[in-house]
Amino acid sequence: MNTAPSLAMPNMIAATDPTKAAAAPRIRLSSQGFSIEHPDPELGEQLMANALGATDRDAMDGILRQLVRASVSGGSADEVNLSFMISMVKSIRPRDSVEAMLVAQMVSVHVMAMRCAHHLASSDDLAQHDSAARALGRLARTFPAQIDALSRYRSHGEPAITVQNVKVEDGGKAIVGNVTQHASVIVSDKNRASAARKAPKAAGSKRRRDSAVAKRDAQP
Repeated sequence: MNTAPSLAMPNMIAATDPTKAAAAPRIRLSSQGFSIEHPDPELGEQLMANALGATDRDAMDGILRQLVRASVSGGSADEVNLSFMISMVKSIRPRDSVEAMLVAQMVSVHVMAMRCAHHLASSDDLAQHDSAARALGRLARTFPAQIDALSRYRSHGEPAITVQNVKVEDGGKAIVGNVTQHASVIVSDKNRASAARKAPKAAGSKRRRDSAVAKRDAQP
């Protein structure tokens, strides 16, 4: 592979030359390994580092080697499969080393899941069918967990807040806050309603007591 002077500032390329940045490099596999195909070797490595979220040449080379191994089909690395994986990594836009590793795992899990799905669809042997089904199930559960992990990492662990079905009438105000204050209002309303129901009974009891006292005083 060609040596790039620096990969520490991945966003510089897009800002200085959008035309060249749009031409994503491809990986050419050979018996000696792989190489990045691009008219400008240094720019090709820079663009590949941008796509993978790598901050230096060693990180880019390591992630590429891992993706090459994960792309193996039929006993050898598959250029088409590898190009797909790199394209998916680039579309997710990893922003640092943690995201780069997680996204590489995500695309690898997806490729493995689809490989298991192929084995499941083409297998006539019951044991192989069950094995592929179990593997596919585990991978299918892993992938959304990885998406959730990436989302939580990008939001720094802060839970997302979703507000649905909010309707505000004319002249009204929408308030998003702690709903426990509404509970206290309801309790207060119930207490007032309870007091209102008890009030007539208390007034009636007082009138009956006053009438009894008046009758007692009127007796000789």
